[in-house]
Amino acid sequence: MIYHENILFTIGETPLVKLNKITSGLKPTILAKMESLNPGGSIKDRMALYILEKARREGKLKPGGTIVEATSGNTGVAIAMYGAVMGYRVIITVIDKISQEKLDHLRAFGAEVVMVKGTLADRDRKAKEIAESIEGAFYVDQHENYGNVEAHYYLTGPEIWRQTQGKITHFVAGMGTGGTLMGVCKYLKEMNPEIKCICVDPEGSVFYDYYQSGRIVNPKDYEIEGLGDERILPIIDFSIIDRMIKVTDRDAFLLTRRLAKEEGVFAGGSAGANLYGALKVAQDLDPGDVVVTVIPDTGFKYLSKIFNDSWMRKKGFLPEK
Repeated sequence: MIYHENILFTIGETPLVKLNKITSGLKPTILAKMESLNPGGSIKDRMALYILEKARREGKLKPGGTIVEATSGNTGVAIAMYGAVMGYRVIITVIDKISQEKLDHLRAFGAEVVMVKGTLADRDRKAKEIAESIEGAFYVDQHENYGNVEAHYYLTGPEIWRQTQGKITHFVAGMGTGGTLMGVCKYLKEMNPEIKCICVDPEGSVFYDYYQSGRIVNPKDYEIEGLGDERILPIIDFSIIDRMIKVTDRDAFLLTRRLAKEEGVFAGGSAGANLYGALKVAQDLDPGDVVVTVIPDTGFKYLSKIFNDSWMRKKGFLPEK
């Protein structure tokens, strides 16, 4: 018999898929890393498994203990899935920007969800307070835990290098906590320093302006979940980034919908943002170039938002009838 010991063993080894219709007229090959096919529906499954298994080995996460984390949803889902399998209590703090589908997903795995009114920093502080109030609790702290970078340096980066047979020339991805972009780019540049790493940042986030000028600007509200931030995070090394591209909610979400209708790829808004960056980069490339971008999560998490015409019209992303 061929089977996995539990669902956690199915994390990773996601396929690369060539995009065809949306990329028509562009010279390079554009490939999408299908992280939406992880069992929790997102790339965050990798990081959560890596950090939690490391904590368990080091004795920081005790049997039957409590895991606490602040998240925009996907990391929480991954942690909650791990907790369900391994027998841990899971407490997740979120802000009201999170989609209803992500909330339902968290609760389906048995996580306790604490809604925090305020900023991302308020959400993070609440998680830390909860962790400190529970004896023996483990606070994942994805925004400052370098294991977030290591997960993608040791796992995602090598997969992309192997799957492209070392032919990748450009890697394009958004940056939320920074784990994916930092880990993958660190590995790829060690394998070939000529590979270019391009970061996509939502309009309203602080990363783009900080990269361009070194200034921290006041953040503004935006709807893309899981990308960007209102402060500069310690695990991010901006020197590894070769170019930064800014994307609006509207451009990201319309491309997300096109991905489903034209490529059959059902993804979240961060995938549309990543694709926007990949298409921008591809305009100046040659037929021999290979651009890899990431599909961070599944569209099932955004049925009430990006794939809901009423919500899209309410936000001004679709014209009124």
